[in-house]
Order: sequence, then C-alpha cells, then structure tokens
Amino acid sequence: MDRRTLMLQAAALAALPAGKALAASPRFPDRFLWGASTAGHQIEGNNVASDFWLMENVEPRGFTEPSGDGVNSFELWPRDLDLVKALGLNTYRFSLEWSRIEPERGLVSIAMLDHYKAMIEGCRARGLTPVVTFNHFSCPRWFTAAGGWTSADSPALFAAFCDRAMRHLGGEIGYAVTLNEPNLPALLLWTPIPAKAYDQKAANRAAAARAAGVASFPGGFMFRAEEFAPMVPNLVAAHRQGRAAIKAVRGDLPVGMSLSVADDQAVGPNSKRDAKRAAAYGVWLEAARDDDFVGVQNYVRTQIDADGTLPPPHDAPQSDMHTEIYPASLGGSVRYVHEATKRPILVTEHGLSTQDDRLRAAFIPPALASLKQAIDEGVPVLGYIHWSLLDNFEWYQGYAQKFGLVAVDRKTFARTPKPSAHVLGAIARANALAG
Repeated sequence: MDRRTLMLQAAALAALPAGKALAASPRFPDRFLWGASTAGHQIEGNNVASDFWLMENVEPRGFTEPSGDGVNSFELWPRDLDLVKALGLNTYRFSLEWSRIEPERGLVSIAMLDHYKAMIEGCRARGLTPVVTFNHFSCPRWFTAAGGWTSADSPALFAAFCDRAMRHLGGEIGYAVTLNEPNLPALLLWTPIPAKAYDQKAANRAAAARAAGVASFPGGFMFRAEEFAPMVPNLVAAHRQGRAAIKAVRGDLPVGMSLSVADDQAVGPNSKRDAKRAAAYGVWLEAARDDDFVGVQNYVRTQIDADGTLPPPHDAPQSDMHTEIYPASLGGSVRYVHEATKRPILVTEHGLSTQDDRLRAAFIPPALASLKQAIDEGVPVLGYIHWSLLDNFEWYQGYAQKFGLVAVDRKTFARTPKPSAHVLGAIARANALAG
C-alpha cells in the first residue's frame, strides 16, 4: 500500500465522530438504493441542440475541450446498464436531455422520448431502480438564447417539459429529480476560484450570444453573484412547478431536487460558516421542505473562519481537483441537510476525481461508514448513488478529470471496471460494510 493511500485511510479514521469510529451495525437499511450516477450531456455525445454544445464550440471557448462524441452512451446505454447490474448495484441515475426531446421550442421528438423510455424499461428489466433527473445543467439552445433561467417564463417552460416527458415515459421511473445542483453557482462563489476564470466564462457566453444572434446567452453554472441573482427565484419556481407537473401525472412518484453540499465546518471565533450556508443553501433548503426527499451531492468539506474558506490542510491528501480527500464529509453533509429540512436524504452524487484508483477504492468504505453512522443516529437515508459510473466529460474541464468507477477508451469506447467499482459492488451486494 503506497503512502498516499495510507494517509487517506488515517485521515478517514481521524475524521469519524469521536467515540464513534465504527457504526453500530454494518448493515444498511432494507431496500437501500445502491447505484451509480451519470448525466446525459456528459456521456451521450453529440448533443448538438444544447446550450453547452454551442459554448463548447465558439471562441473563446472557456472549456478545455468540447464534449464531442462523449463516451457514446447514447448508443451504448444497454452496455452501461449491464455494467451497473454486473457490479452488484441496484440503481441507475441518469438525466433526460431536454434539448434532444425539444430541440426547438414546441417541437417535441417522439423518437427521443421513446429512447429515454427504453432506458427506463431497460433499468426495470435488469432489476435496477431508475432515478431520473429532468435537468442536469444543460438546456436547449433556444431556451438559453431566450434568456434561460433569467427569463420570467422559464419556470413554465420547464414545467411544460416535465409534463410532456412524464406523460410519455413516467410510468416506470423510481425517483424523479427536477433540477441538478441549482445552488452550485452560489456555492462556487465560496470557493477560491480566480477572478479571471469568471472573466473567461463571461467572454465565452458573449461569444455564444454573438453566434446565436442574441444579446445574452446565460448558459453554464459559473456566474458572478450579480449574474446569478436574477436566476434564483426562477429556478426555485421551476423546481416547484416542475414537481407539480410530475406529481400531476404520477402522484405516487417521489420527487426532489439535488443540491451540492459541502461539509461546512466552523473554525475559530466569528466564523462565516453560517453566512455561507445561508447564501449557498438557504433558499433551496426552504424549497425542499415540501419535497419527498432531498438529493445530496457531496464531494468536499470546507473549513471556514472569520475571513472565509480556508485552503485544505497542507498535509491532507488531495484529489486531482486539488480538494481535500475527506471521507467523513459525506456523513456531515447529510446530517446538515436532514436537520435543515426534516426530509429523507438520497445521496445522488458522491465521489472523487483521481487518476489513481487506489485512492478511490480506499475512499469509498470510510465514506460509507460515515454515512452509516448518520443513519444510525436517525437520519433517514434512502440510498447512495456514486458519481460517476463512467469517466466522462467534466464540463469546463473536459475529459481530464476521472471520477468514474469504469474507465472508457475514448477511441473504441470499451468500458473497463476499475478495482473501486468492485469495492462498491461488494458492499452493495452485502448491503453492509465489511465486518
């Protein structure tokens, strides 16, 4: 075992709550969801009617590289579902691509609705619970060219899409997620991202606006505070109206949204932790109190003092995204969200960017131990869905970041499960941590 892995394991044990290094029981609740997560634009390829496709292919780009063929999951989705099943998981989370279903406003593709219906039925045929996200960042180009989430009619447009999709393919969905991480732009403002990165994204959006022949093109998820503020009430309304549209078709279907949540820890006097929580989560947690569950997507902890977010400890193991590897952040984040909303929690994403899969394999068990500890303390957790099934297109950073349980050859599209996939699969099959 190498030094980095030993450091990670030591850090994981040290991070568990004092006096609670081991969960009361290794077993997870009956009917626990064990899965892997993906998003359409990141894996399907050639999503040419989407806003991201335009932004990826204008200059200045703002992206390391375009998504291109993705990992060809639009064609290879049966192979991906077979992988999920073979690994011992029982759940698959994926997204509907609005831009494929409605490539022009009011023009609905029955063929694309049938495509996603076949995926849902494919999950059921394999004994997998389909968790379906109705919007995972990417939107139709026409929608963003008309103002995107800054437009007053955006909630109604999204709700109409949810209604149309549900009436065609909603019968076998297991759980519905309206919006993926609508709070992410606010959360990123508490991350030490250089100002020039925001300048670059603004220049890219301006280039996309010129290409689309419109005044502005507010796509993506990196915005300055003043750019994001007009979107917030529309996104909250879109979630609520989308949830109502989904429930109108199937009242029994559990509906929620997913939120990006760090394990925020106060350091010293006058910490700004609570100010960060109010800014990054407040309005979203309030909206989630009417939902059937809250999707928690956790990757990091943040330590926050009187001046703001601290850098990772100098001796802490780090991911390839230069964030601290801190497995116990998972338990901390779900505790916080449940305390704030009193709703059941579904971990819709959790993972680690690393080229060294030994780190991922060492990271999963202690992270799940922290989740099990939260369950033992009374937090109702429905399941754990790892990000990601596949190494894929990671938005602005292209294909360099590796979050996948399964490696993909981008020339042949061959899929190869990594050792970490079998670590998670063994826990899932047993529905328990190793004794």
